[in-house]
Amino acid sequence: MQRFVDLTLNGISQGAIYAAFALALVLIWRSTRVVNFAQGAMAMLTTYLALAVIESGQPYWVGFAVALAAGFVLGAVLERVVVRPVEGGPELNAVIVTLGLFVALQALAAVLFGSAYESFPAPFSLTGFSVGGTTVAFTPFNAFVVLAVLVVMLALVALFRLTDLGLRMRASALHEEVSRLLGIRVGRMLTLGWALAAVVGSLAGLLIAGGSLIHPAYMEPVIVFGFVAAVLGGLDSPPGAVVGGLLTGLALSYVSGYLGSELVALAALAILVVVLLARPRGLFGRTSERKV
Repeated sequence: MQRFVDLTLNGISQGAIYAAFALALVLIWRSTRVVNFAQGAMAMLTTYLALAVIESGQPYWVGFAVALAAGFVLGAVLERVVVRPVEGGPELNAVIVTLGLFVALQALAAVLFGSAYESFPAPFSLTGFSVGGTTVAFTPFNAFVVLAVLVVMLALVALFRLTDLGLRMRASALHEEVSRLLGIRVGRMLTLGWALAAVVGSLAGLLIAGGSLIHPAYMEPVIVFGFVAAVLGGLDSPPGAVVGGLLTGLALSYVSGYLGSELVALAALAILVVVLLARPRGLFGRTSERKV
């Protein structure tokens, strides 16, 4: 029973991390209709910037803020300089560009920061809570991760459902020409979508790195599992991203604990295939086109 509880708590904490990355994918999909496969590499780069600030003697939260600000600027610049020229063309063009960005940013990080493993601090304790004299596999930092993910989810729901800005971002992504006729600055909305998604991605990178070792490729497993979580929940749904992340985390935790860690990647692939075959729009995806 204790093993099941530990695996469940581990699945929730890992699932929250996958949910954080899935939220970044959902945000950029809803605001630009592009799946950004460079999101993980962008998050990795801003995490290294945070580490550089922290190692210079600044508090953790200063590095945290620098990473989020750097993510905003990086997302806006990449959209303007690299992605904008291929927007409006075949959808595959943007996908290929983001894959190229992924490779380029990883190589850039290796050149700037090296390929050695480096320890990244956590803002809260990594010691599990004690319940009835038994230490459970859920730490104050895990609680912070779950809380941060829930706050981001609520913020995205409020942005797209309750604000005029969110409405304009959705309109720009779904009906570009009509939006231009209505006076919406479509280019600015797309840039803002990339910038905000990069901020959420940077947050995911920081949450993943907390209390662990980072290197230029440390985000690769999260990219895969976060994408599975986003597809499972629905690429158009922030709550779906969170639910998908938690379900993916729990499923992979049970597979790793009971069947072996070598089957985790296969289990993630199986989840993705089943979802695409049974419900391509995800658990929270809508089957009808929405008016914006």
